[in-house]
Amino acid sequence: MVSGNSETDAGVADDMIVAGRIILGLKALRAHLGCSLQEALDAYAARYEVLRRERPADFTKSHEEYWANFYS
Repeated sequence: MVSGNSETDAGVADDMIVAGRIILGLKALRAHLGCSLQEALDAYAARYEVLRRERPADFTKSHEEYWANFYS
């Protein structure tokens, strides 16, 4: 079950999100939040959107390239 501030909790995966390491980011979120895979994916996607807005220069790929070949 997800608890706490989702934006702060999701921050544990920021480096992985920026690096495009989706699977590792999901694993980190699941371990930190103690949540399901779907909840971790939701938290990851929400945090990704925040980071894209706040730190656009940190991302080397476009939105489409980032999510290419990731199927959920």
